[in-house]
Amino acid sequence: MTTELQIREAVSADAEHIWSIIQEVISSGDTYAFAPDTPKADMLNYWFASGAYPFVALVNGKVAGTYVIRSNQPGLGSHIANGAFMTASQFRKNGVGRAMGLHALKAARQRGYLAMQFNFVVKSNTRAVALWESLGFRIMAEIPDAYRHASDGFTNIYIMHRGLEDQ
Repeated sequence: MTTELQIREAVSADAEHIWSIIQEVISSGDTYAFAPDTPKADMLNYWFASGAYPFVALVNGKVAGTYVIRSNQPGLGSHIANGAFMTASQFRKNGVGRAMGLHALKAARQRGYLAMQFNFVVKSNTRAVALWESLGFRIMAEIPDAYRHASDGFTNIYIMHRGLEDQ
């Protein structure tokens, strides 16, 4: 069976699929700062906020993942992108996250960003850390006990960064 992966800008019609992925990912309380009980409206407002660029990854036409990029800071820090990435569990370990990461680096550069920074990568999320490192991100800082992990308790987080000059 041939697998077709497509990434495109998200539209309002994608909102239910995006919410389904977000809800699944944050419900475990082990990878994102968003509380597991964050309301749907709050999450979709975050994903589709003014100044945000949401995308969806489609596998054989089905929404398999989503990401959003935006300025990491306003004003004089707006040249650095920030991103959030989520993949539906049934599509993990199939290259969807990597494809979204590569796409995001290009999309950020096309929008004029000079670098991308993740402010809150949970240290115990080793799959995400390994993915970002393989895409050229470096750990710039480690913040102790910054995350209340659902099962591990207080856990460290990383700030990760990479330039986009090669995009």
